[in-house]
Amino acid sequence: MRLVVEVGTFCADYQDRVFRNLNCERMQVDECWSFVFAKEKNVTEEIAANNPGAGDAWLWAAIDVETKLVPCWLIGKRGPNTARDFIEDLASRLSNRIQLTSDGPKIYIKAVDKAFGEDIDYAQLVKVYGIDPEGEKRYSPAVCLTCERHAITGDPDPKHINASYIERHNLSVRMTARRFTRLTNALSKKLEHHVASVALTYFAYNFVKVHRTLRMSPAMAAGIAPRLWDVSDLVAEWEAWERTEQAA
Repeated sequence: MRLVVEVGTFCADYQDRVFRNLNCERMQVDECWSFVFAKEKNVTEEIAANNPGAGDAWLWAAIDVETKLVPCWLIGKRGPNTARDFIEDLASRLSNRIQLTSDGPKIYIKAVDKAFGEDIDYAQLVKVYGIDPEGEKRYSPAVCLTCERHAITGDPDPKHINASYIERHNLSVRMTARRFTRLTNALSKKLEHHVASVALTYFAYNFVKVHRTLRMSPAMAAGIAPRLWDVSDLVAEWEAWERTEQAA
């Protein structure tokens, strides 16, 4: 676990440095639920005192529609403060005006307005759910009746108001990051471990793995990496970074 934390910290630092001045045009954002140590409803005062960060740990992520790059993410609660920090981080990485799509939470509206002002074409895709006629079943999702598209700021292109890429990406996270697999005992016991694991997962996604549609890594498609990284490249860069940190 110490190794995961050390390498994960490097991965977070490296991606934070290189994902700047991005020429993205269309972005999608969403949140993916997970938890640390125990689900929020099971966190007692004793657990909270001995395990900082225990409870719900939502993964906020943004994806570039064209390159499939995930330039930023954040682990936190599902509230206005996390939404503000996440959207401000996204805005700081972009070099031009974008079209942004999110789902329906109102906390996005204030966060986007504070981070971008009028310099954005922003829309929300709001899903309208109904009741399953067969009754509620454990773990079964509600029935989505329709999706409503709402332009919030600027002039978003209606045909690009969707969240299919970020939602598909959430599935990829659950399939590849063991800590996000539902109904298992693979949860993170510490928030530090959870954050490091997510950073390592995104490094592999952005730099090491070949995207099936792009036939290259997202970092290559975005012009950030000239070639596909290997795990040995990650190890070499981490060791060099660690020596620099120790010297400092």
